[in-house]
Amino acid sequence: MITFNKGIFRFRLLNGLIWACLITFFGYFAIQLPDVLRGNGFEFEGEYKQTNKLLEQQFGQGRTPLIILFENTKGMSEKRWQDSIQSFLESTQNLPFLEEQISPLQQPEMLKKNVAYGIFLFTPTKEEKLKPSLQTLRKTALQYKESKITITGEPIMVEDLNEASQKDLAKAEMIGLPIALLVLIFAFGGLVAASIPIAIGVSSILVSMGVVYFFHHVVDLSIFILNIIPMIGLALSIDFALLFINRFKEEILLHSSEDSLIITLRTAGRSIIFSGLCVFIGLSGLLFIRIDIFQNVAIGGMVVVLVSILSSLTLLPLILFVLGSRINSLPLFRTKGNHERIWINFSKFVMRFPILITLISLAALLTCLIPIKDIQLAIPGKDSIPPNYESRIAFETYKEHFIPNGREEENELIMILEAKEEMTNVTALKNAGTFIEKLEKDDYVTYVESPFSISKIKDPALFSQMWATNREFSGNLSRYIQKDKMLLRVYLADDKTTKQIHRWVNKWDKAGEPFTLHLGGQVKFEQEIFNEIFQKAPYGFLLIIVSTLIILTIAFQSILIPIKAIFMNILSLGATFGIVVWIFQYGHFQIEPVTIGLILPVFVFSLVFGLSMDYEVFLISRIHEVYLETGDNTYATIIGLTSTSKIITSAAAIMIVITGAFSFTGVMPIKQIGIGIAIAIFIDATIVRLLLVPALMKLLGDWNWWFFGRSKVKATK
Repeated sequence: MITFNKGIFRFRLLNGLIWACLITFFGYFAIQLPDVLRGNGFEFEGEYKQTNKLLEQQFGQGRTPLIILFENTKGMSEKRWQDSIQSFLESTQNLPFLEEQISPLQQPEMLKKNVAYGIFLFTPTKEEKLKPSLQTLRKTALQYKESKITITGEPIMVEDLNEASQKDLAKAEMIGLPIALLVLIFAFGGLVAASIPIAIGVSSILVSMGVVYFFHHVVDLSIFILNIIPMIGLALSIDFALLFINRFKEEILLHSSEDSLIITLRTAGRSIIFSGLCVFIGLSGLLFIRIDIFQNVAIGGMVVVLVSILSSLTLLPLILFVLGSRINSLPLFRTKGNHERIWINFSKFVMRFPILITLISLAALLTCLIPIKDIQLAIPGKDSIPPNYESRIAFETYKEHFIPNGREEENELIMILEAKEEMTNVTALKNAGTFIEKLEKDDYVTYVESPFSISKIKDPALFSQMWATNREFSGNLSRYIQKDKMLLRVYLADDKTTKQIHRWVNKWDKAGEPFTLHLGGQVKFEQEIFNEIFQKAPYGFLLIIVSTLIILTIAFQSILIPIKAIFMNILSLGATFGIVVWIFQYGHFQIEPVTIGLILPVFVFSLVFGLSMDYEVFLISRIHEVYLETGDNTYATIIGLTSTSKIITSAAAIMIVITGAFSFTGVMPIKQIGIGIAIAIFIDATIVRLLLVPALMKLLGDWNWWFFGRSKVKATK
């Protein structure tokens, strides 16, 4: 470590040059990152995807659809309106990758009095290849001034979600960075010291986003990563820099720049490594879940954590070495005063009433846990897009006018029956009819769309004869029967809970006899996602808990301190989820009641479990340092709490500001994550770190430092 410390100073020009090159090179690719992001990241290699391939390859139904909504909003005559629709269809019929237009003028059920919709089917291809066609469609739609033409569907919504994410990021930065700078000014009292953490944070984000750009060659990157990396990177980098600079400012009063930095690297640098390692391991737990968005967050988060640690231990010391005592330049006000006396009095108060404070703190946290019993988790869908976006408005209008109740896509389960013979043989048709009757009698099923329901023929022998002799009959039903396979669309009752439906789908996974059963549709998609998360997340959580336990045990040579830290983290995170449910699901603070994004509990646990260890490491490291010098646990707790309270409060305030700024965004999953992290940090930095931890340190006394049958050797006070 000493060699590393001195190397930073000896090769400072090379160090500075390397960082300049890194920021320039990766900054260029960071700008390109939004162009390679696609989808919400809920992609999983399972049966749903395999069934989609069957739909595409054998039933010709896997093409990418766009919905074109036509609205007669200016009172045109019916003929003139329909001429406008025909004109639009003709002007867009030669778009790249467009295979088919389904016109409302040829399909009466797609046209009502003043609202109609058409469907454009595109060859399955990558989203970036469809962009020119989507742009042309939107430009063409704007040319029709007398009628309102809007476009919706997954490709358009993905594009809008990408745009919304970029706008949200800019908005969060405009809100978060200036307030973070103010907090830093209050913490340090000067503009120079306050500006450095912001510079370190921005540099870390640029490098991290540039590094993540290159991952798009091997994995699909989700749109949400555009918000996640800056959220983690800014908060973590500024936190690390705040801790480092605070210790350096203390040491520069007594030592030279180089000696001050060596001491700071040995103390604050060690804390940064341990706390960063906790965050890194927390995010690595997401790798167990084989869903793109969790893999994305793990990759992006782990990269930004490593870059933040690296910048804090190399770039930041370089800047501080150059500045030296000028770190206190451009002072705006004095930070010395009565705040130390306030924190000493506060610490002594906690030491005086440890039992009362422990009971009050636990009661507050347990009360916040209560709403968790009502939590409803859902996969972010079309409602993730802000409600003012045209694609969402168009979809809501289409849904209102053309999707009957109980027949929504969200309630649709695709079933493909695969027989051991041609599906049009009488035996296969008879077995299929029996299977469908069983489905229709099920309480969960409202309607089954099948070749029998479309043709109105249920007699297997007559159906087989019509298929063999009537070309029009077989042509109309070719979308439902191909060789040895039959397609069914099963619409489920909307009065069942998500958990009930998923259990029901699990039951049908193995109930296809005498057929091989392939399941798809939105219901199957959600069931697979939920199954993967609930089956794999415990392994990630176990890794996080065990690894954190080992790291903290090594760091503090204690058994009780790591166990307490893990217990309190779980308790404070549970309280956080309860508050999030109370805000979003119960609909408080003028928020429309919504379900909780499925990513939130897993992601917030994995990230905040590590982030909150920052404060644990900061506080306990200082207590540990004083305890080794004095051997007095109570005195060490008072001094540790006094010396770190201001920095923990400032660090938490910055973390809350940076993540809480995302509460002003329009993308609901990001809003929930931002608020969730901000609440978790607030609880951790106040109730847990300032009250519960020191109170328990007092109650347990020297047992805090028990380690396999021996306590630390006490020094002479």
